[in-house]
Amino acid sequence: MNHDKFSNDIRDLRSRNRSLGLAVAGLVFTLILALVIILKQWGSERTVVVPPSIDKSFWVTKDRVSKEYLEQMGAFVGWLILDVSPESIDWKKDILLSFVPPDQSGAMKTRQDLEAERLKRMNASTFFAPKQLIPNEDNQSVVLVGRLRTQVNGQDTTTDTKSYLAQFAYTGGRVHLNTFKEIPNVQQTPAPALAVGSSATR
Repeated sequence: MNHDKFSNDIRDLRSRNRSLGLAVAGLVFTLILALVIILKQWGSERTVVVPPSIDKSFWVTKDRVSKEYLEQMGAFVGWLILDVSPESIDWKKDILLSFVPPDQSGAMKTRQDLEAERLKRMNASTFFAPKQLIPNEDNQSVVLVGRLRTQVNGQDTTTDTKSYLAQFAYTGGRVHLNTFKEIPNVQQTPAPALAVGSSATR
């Protein structure tokens, strides 16, 4: 037996084993890293930070949005709450609740359930025609001023000027509706016409 050749073969095998060991260790490390990344992403929510419809440009920061954003979200929320009929209030309620923070969703659901029961019992519908949107960037709110029309069995019953306050909070890249309520009528001031593609009622 050639002792030198045998020794060289052993050294070559050991070198190959070391190389294979390093390659396996690298693969294991890569798999562990990939697993950690997957686990971190698991269950995370991706939020697209835009109003349901965009009519004008706006800006957002860590915890605030611009008046243009407030106007568009206020008009949309007003449409969901105020522009309702027995046929539409249930699906609009589901959309509305997706904008309400968890600690207030129960109260909002109860409120809209009661309104749905009332509209269906009376066969009534309400329509809100916004005339002015008054945003306030300091407290992240917008006042909706307009005409609220109520119909029962397809016949107009009342048409009144109403004002509503929508209060928002922008956290974690998502807008939440904290408050929506009727307030004493706000004196309308001359303002440029607002492009509002939705109507509303309560």
